[in-house]
Amino acid sequence: MRLDQLLSGWTGLEVSGPTSVSITGVGHDSRTVSPGVLFVCIRGFRHDGHGFIADAVSRGAAAVMVERDPAALTIPAGITVIRVPDSRVALAAAACRFFDNPSASLRLVGVTGTNGKTTTTYLVEAILTGAGRLTGLLGTIEYRCGAATFPGERTTPESSDLQSLLARMRDLGAWGAVMEVSSHSLSLHRVDGCEFDVGIFTNLTQDHLDFHKTMQGYAEAKARLFQMLGRDRSKPGDAAAVLNADDPWSPFMLRQTRARVIRFSLSGEADLRVRRMSLTLDGIRATVESPWGPLEIASALVGAHNLANILGAAAAALHLGVDRPTVEAGIANLRAVPGRFEKVEAGQPYGVVVDYAHTPDALERVLRIAREFSAGRVIAVFGCGGDRDRGKRPLMGEVAARLADYVVLTSDNPRSEDPLAILEEIEVGVRKAYAGSERHAKIPDRREAIHAALARAQAGDLVVLAGKGHETYQILRDRTIPFDDRVVAKDALAALGYAARGGERPPGGR
Repeated sequence: MRLDQLLSGWTGLEVSGPTSVSITGVGHDSRTVSPGVLFVCIRGFRHDGHGFIADAVSRGAAAVMVERDPAALTIPAGITVIRVPDSRVALAAAACRFFDNPSASLRLVGVTGTNGKTTTTYLVEAILTGAGRLTGLLGTIEYRCGAATFPGERTTPESSDLQSLLARMRDLGAWGAVMEVSSHSLSLHRVDGCEFDVGIFTNLTQDHLDFHKTMQGYAEAKARLFQMLGRDRSKPGDAAAVLNADDPWSPFMLRQTRARVIRFSLSGEADLRVRRMSLTLDGIRATVESPWGPLEIASALVGAHNLANILGAAAAALHLGVDRPTVEAGIANLRAVPGRFEKVEAGQPYGVVVDYAHTPDALERVLRIAREFSAGRVIAVFGCGGDRDRGKRPLMGEVAARLADYVVLTSDNPRSEDPLAILEEIEVGVRKAYAGSERHAKIPDRREAIHAALARAQAGDLVVLAGKGHETYQILRDRTIPFDDRVVAKDALAALGYAARGGERPPGGR
């Protein structure tokens, strides 16, 4: 594609230099630029792409797109420069044009909310795959389409990477794609240009206030997904907003959309509503009424929050034309989601589960499940991420102390912060709930903390390793080291004399 073709009809541009150059791609990271790429300079949290123009050009960039005054930038002579009002908006638009608007050729489902996004996307993918519809998956754990997997490091990729991934899925013959849509991605225009067929709202509780500042700001970011639904729609059929009616922010989301609204509820009146349910450590059984007829739900997932995730996924699939028996079968076929209440078995007489819970609400949900199903004590091991929302730290400490019999505070991903300082902020909430009772420990080294918790456990207890879930790394200042709670737990159990069942890694995924 030539640059003038890419820019055709685009208003508000200031162009300096030839536009007849050939463009082979659109990128924002100078380290990955290859010959012919249009390099778009965006301002990140730590770096500003405007400072890497020379590097991008040295790697073969054919043109650069900037939002700062070119006269104030160091730009090699002879390179075409396009100035735009907002380079993040422009990056998404350029990528969408270059890859020929891939979401227009896919049935695209976006899932947003504080908790439940990953599980809901896995459920949607399982249902659509069971219906014989090749479906791409993009989210916190992985990006994949059928047997093809793609590298990724964000819940929602940067817009140029996202459009490239959607194009690759389209070219692989995918019928659709389901993706987690983070609040950051909505605020930072990463999903601009995506034509969603369904948007699912799971819930909204405190998280990311370091970025959004207030819950209202956080909600407004999430609401952008529902504002996008139905706007400039090119595909047949109506777009749908699938909303969790049990969440107090649901009416706010409803007011933001012009799309068809499908509401679901565990206890109230809604389009999909639960009439009977049984929740055990072995899974979920439920009867659900819907506009498409009754659903009989049988799932190996655990907890009422996962039943809510199931309802959201079922509503999306039904709206997309999947029949009820196929929806039921797809739900039943998803046996587990990596790092979500994932059991670690090594023959020990007590339970060990790994869960990604890293917000006050998610931690409360997982500990309530543990409390309900544990025959003995509940022991919680968790920390909070560094350089992230500090306001949730004492809240999570209070939740853990209120619901667990013993709490081990440890490092999550401390990043640039002092690990012990993070634990002291969490401890404020622990001490508030325990009111003088010393039923907790601070062990900054996560490996030591896990070993200590498992050594303390007795028959019938349940140990919850919370916060990192599926993650296979830990970020310590400027180092990223291999670390997997599931592997570390198995190592600790082996050191305690329990023989692991199976291979080197604990079971995960499907």
